Amino acid sequence: MVDIPYEGIPGIPPAEVPDVELYHPRSWWTRYVFSQDAKVIAVQYALTASAIGLVALVLSWLMRLQLGFPGTFSFIDANQYLQFITMHGMIMVIYLLTALFLGGFGNYLIPLMVGARDMVFPYVNMLSYWVYLLAVLVLASTFFVPGGPTGAGWTLYPPQAILSGTPGQDWGIILMLSSLILFIIGFTMGGLNYVVTVLQARTRGMTLMRLPLTVWGIFTATVMALLAFPALFVASVMLLLDRLLGTSFFMPSLVEMGTLSKYGGGSPLLFQHLFWFFGHPEVYIVALPAFGIVSDLISTHARKNIFGYRMMVWAIVAIGALSFVVWAHHMYVSGMFPQFGYFFATTTLIIAIPTAIKVYNWVLTLWRGDIHLRVPMLFALGFIITFVNGGLTGLFLGNVVVDVPLSDTMFVVAHFHMVMGVAPIMVVLGAIYHWYPKVTGRMLNDALGKFHFWVTFLGAYLIFFPMHYLGLLGVPRRYFELGDAAFIPSSAHSLNAFISVVALTVGFSQLVFLFNLAWSLFKGEAAGGNPWQATTLEWQTPETPPGHGNWGKELPIVYRWAYDYSVPGAEEDFIPQNQPPRATQVVQGAAS
Repeated sequence: MVDIPYEGIPGIPPAEVPDVELYHPRSWWTRYVFSQDAKVIAVQYALTASAIGLVALVLSWLMRLQLGFPGTFSFIDANQYLQFITMHGMIMVIYLLTALFLGGFGNYLIPLMVGARDMVFPYVNMLSYWVYLLAVLVLASTFFVPGGPTGAGWTLYPPQAILSGTPGQDWGIILMLSSLILFIIGFTMGGLNYVVTVLQARTRGMTLMRLPLTVWGIFTATVMALLAFPALFVASVMLLLDRLLGTSFFMPSLVEMGTLSKYGGGSPLLFQHLFWFFGHPEVYIVALPAFGIVSDLISTHARKNIFGYRMMVWAIVAIGALSFVVWAHHMYVSGMFPQFGYFFATTTLIIAIPTAIKVYNWVLTLWRGDIHLRVPMLFALGFIITFVNGGLTGLFLGNVVVDVPLSDTMFVVAHFHMVMGVAPIMVVLGAIYHWYPKVTGRMLNDALGKFHFWVTFLGAYLIFFPMHYLGLLGVPRRYFELGDAAFIPSSAHSLNAFISVVALTVGFSQLVFLFNLAWSLFKGEAAGGNPWQATTLEWQTPETPPGHGNWGKELPIVYRWAYDYSVPGAEEDFIPQNQPPRATQVVQGAAS
């Protein structure tokens, strides 16, 4: 039984275009700083996003100190509390998670997984990172300008955002909006790269239905972002014009401090529609890459092919499409036309169907698999549990009658953090443990990894499960101090203190993870080329970490899908995508 050349295998076309001529760095600066290599750019995105994410983590500690122990810390006043809320939310949702999934994992994994040497437009890719870095620096500068950062809430609703009574209404809101505009410009450069690379730079044999689900998730999320971010872009520009030039896109006629303002005729509701037309797809811009990554982690560490691959692909596409018609379920109490609630409540329930399909397929993939409870698998399982729990509370909030009394309570905070905070972070951490050996050539410490998982997972539930109860009691969100409200029992104050202690503990436990990353970079066990015995192309590179151009002299040729695990009759329990079939298998396949 012998291997046969690719020309004799149906579905493997000859090369249509010559190999790409790479840009070769000529100095340390062009290799590691102003780099055009997608792998280096991915690490730059990840380090920058993590750095600003740590700032948001510290802000959450300050908020919890005030909520758990009101009046104890004199350096936290009401204005600062609102500023902490605003900056924490905006950083976590956009500057951390979006940048990590698309800029970090997207840049590193897409070229490797599709068998390309690099992104299609390397120079534009480099520019996208530097514009993102500029956006982060502009955002961080708001802490140092007169008045500090804006305290309008992370949704930046007008008219509050630019009125004089709001913290940071001067330089804070101007720099926040400018930073968002820069972020969107930078993302558009990177997003076009991701889409064109997936569509045009796949290696021979890598059909769309052979792509790993990680690539499908990042690709679909990128297309969504290219369609959704323009709404936030124009909303930011228009609000900036309202603030700087006195236009009235969103500002109605109003009296401020006893004086009739210069504004008149604008619609605050229009801003909400524009913001949430971006805002709800943004949930899935973060979630879809997470769905794809979790699918690959589960299949690899359960040693079993993903159940219902095509169904999973079409579920990703369906979720992406439906996410554009559910935005106003965030606006049931905004004053929009009430009967719109029927439509948006219905579409909210419909989008749960493809999401549930993915959960069923993950469970069926795990069913009777050879499950290895390694650290990446633990985080993947933690994501599934957390996302299901968060999704169930989302069904409550998607219903108009239930949402109205729960709106602006801690129940919303709990739901949002379970779905958009804890669940994606579980995937980020699992993915880092999974692909760290490919990036560095070394394994992370397993004992530290398992400690990190259990403290993070259990701690997250001790933080956010009690918040649902607080919300059902009617405890409001975004309040600096609850005081002695008659409807809030004393037990709620005790619970707030407990949540704050756990939040501080879980936050500090992340230092163990950072230590693991740094220590393993120099002292970690050598990983080898394919420590997880995975099938996808990124694990088949001739060098680990992959060298410039990824593949040496020859690009790989793909002969099969990404999930050939535990194939009956195979010599091993995995068959890489680039391993040629045997001649007898080809003959049998042709006969069938």
